Amino acid sequence: MRQEIEIEFKNLLTKMEFTQIREVFHINDHAFERQENHYLDTPQFALKEKQAALRIRVKNGIYTLTLKQTKAEGVLLETHQRLTKEEAGALLNGTAVVQGKVAAILQEIGVPPAALHHFGTLTTDRAQWTYKGGTLFLDRNYYLGTEDYELEYETEDVENGKQQFLQLLCSLHIPIRPAPNKIQRFYAKKYQMEE
Repeated sequence: MRQEIEIEFKNLLTKMEFTQIREVFHINDHAFERQENHYLDTPQFALKEKQAALRIRVKNGIYTLTLKQTKAEGVLLETHQRLTKEEAGALLNGTAVVQGKVAAILQEIGVPPAALHHFGTLTTDRAQWTYKGGTLFLDRNYYLGTEDYELEYETEDVENGKQQFLQLLCSLHIPIRPAPNKIQRFYAKKYQMEE
């Protein structure tokens, strides 16, 4: 188990802007790695109400349970816990309950681990590279019959990182667009489909 503070800035992109960024930074198809994000919450979406999210990410055969808790705008506390393939499968099919440090934090914030269930998957093809003291991530996301694109910048410094990110968008003539995080976009699409 490990914890980290994540400072990130995001912007949704059009398909044309996604292609433009690939060209500007010379990002070929081989630079993208696929990852699956399997989201868990209670039937009443207790985590969502607490501005938190829980996912199992599968990347390069590694399974990681991550609890994200919002601390401030653009600042998240992430708690990571490695899982075996079997543990991840049992959590996703509902035959096991979250254990360990993540379970303890869930109890602290009033979310019973036994109430969690898997409610959907978002797949991301992601390229990443260093940029001005941080890391840029270019994502193509697939979920619930939707495809969207985003640019994300992770940094160690809120103010400088925000400035660097906004300057990059300006230099590429990409308008600033609100970018709810992936799980929020997934929720919104799921609600839209259920109406």
